Amino acid sequence: MKHTLFTLLIAAAITSCNKNTVAEWVATTPTAAWQTQSASEITFIENSSADVEIHTDSTLQTVDGFGACFNELGWTSLVLLSDVEREAVFKELFTAEGANFTICRMPVGANDFSRDWYSYNETDSDFEMRNFSVENDRETLIPFIKSAQKYNPALTIWASPWSPPTWMKENRFYACAPLSNFFDQRFVTDIQPEQVRREGDNMFITEDKYYAAYALYFRKFIEAYRTENIPVSMVMPQNEFNSCQPFPSCTWQAATLAEFTGKYLVPEMKTIGVEVMFGTMERPNPALVDTVLTSEGGDYISGVGFQWAGKEALPSIHNRYPNLKIYQTEQECGDGQNEWEGCAYSWGLMKHYFMHGANVYDYWNISLLEGGMSRWGWTQNSLVTVNENDKTFRYTYEYYLLKHFSHYVLPGAKMLQTAGNFDNLLAFRNKNGKIAVVIYNAEQTETTKTVKVGRRVFEVKLKPQSINTMIL
Repeated sequence: MKHTLFTLLIAAAITSCNKNTVAEWVATTPTAAWQTQSASEITFIENSSADVEIHTDSTLQTVDGFGACFNELGWTSLVLLSDVEREAVFKELFTAEGANFTICRMPVGANDFSRDWYSYNETDSDFEMRNFSVENDRETLIPFIKSAQKYNPALTIWASPWSPPTWMKENRFYACAPLSNFFDQRFVTDIQPEQVRREGDNMFITEDKYYAAYALYFRKFIEAYRTENIPVSMVMPQNEFNSCQPFPSCTWQAATLAEFTGKYLVPEMKTIGVEVMFGTMERPNPALVDTVLTSEGGDYISGVGFQWAGKEALPSIHNRYPNLKIYQTEQECGDGQNEWEGCAYSWGLMKHYFMHGANVYDYWNISLLEGGMSRWGWTQNSLVTVNENDKTFRYTYEYYLLKHFSHYVLPGAKMLQTAGNFDNLLAFRNKNGKIAVVIYNAEQTETTKTVKVGRRVFEVKLKPQSINTMIL
């Protein structure tokens, strides 16, 4: 009798282990966001072929987290909301019950979504940084980040500059180029013809005392934010070092940036325990990354950040440096319309980055006024839009797309290898053993897909144009 009972218990346990179940399923479509779906739309089939198979024992990279960038115009849009609504936004973004953002970016000084030009020290030839100050940020970035820390005290922050102080640049100006037809011509840059530069120029003054002062500038920034109880754990030396822009920017040759990073920035950051990664990389040329990784100090560089066209260099870099940490540093930012088409494009970006080794995925603007206009006339998308007239807000399609990952794919999750003739699917195994499957149906009609996990297959009906996350 005891033997029979024991046998039955073992058989039940084996059956339970083999039986995949869908614990949760949410879907987002152009007409309805974050809707719980019924398990009745899922059928489990034994030993059947499938459109795609998830290899649960074949793990790829570790996912460290998701987030976005703290920009000044993000804060100035959110302060228009009532205290209650603003707190609701931060709770939604930065708690496990919401989007669960765990790793975010910030600028070092002004960027393209700042209120205006500025750096932390515009005192000419102040090589010792006596006049360094983050006073500007007390109005915007510091309260922005502190509002997020209230809901996630363990939030990881990393930073990169768009432009050094102007006196460190040979054109003595924040920007590199005049406004082009790409931008709204009502927004002036004040750059003079003799100050205009181009890609491939070294805009930074390539002298030892300037390199040393700039490395000290980074250190002062880290220390100033530490006094605000905002630890910055990692820096990248330059945003888009190849891009000559009408907003704060600075072009470098790869070898020159490698010299600054390896000989000056890395030693300075080592002394205060701050990680250095290379980036951000916005060109499809992997040789630019090689130049830095093989230079002096390259062994201290723990990873590389990619954005925009830099994604095309990612496969080569990940294949040749498989242990290098990969950040998606700035999702391509749309046109300010926040339409479903932009969300669908963003799905393709997320798929590309994760299929080529991304450990971190950071969106760009957290919040903007409706229309998403920058100080320099560029309209962009955001996760939250604020109506300036009636002081209301809404979450955008791209917010829900990101949440379909960040809410369910937790830090420490492993991406799983997949195979089959359907490729609009990504799968991850969390440390608790649960598998998060994110599926996109791009079709205009309902479609049925079969997904194999272990020895079983589940058949699922997907709504037209839907993003779906299922937890197994």
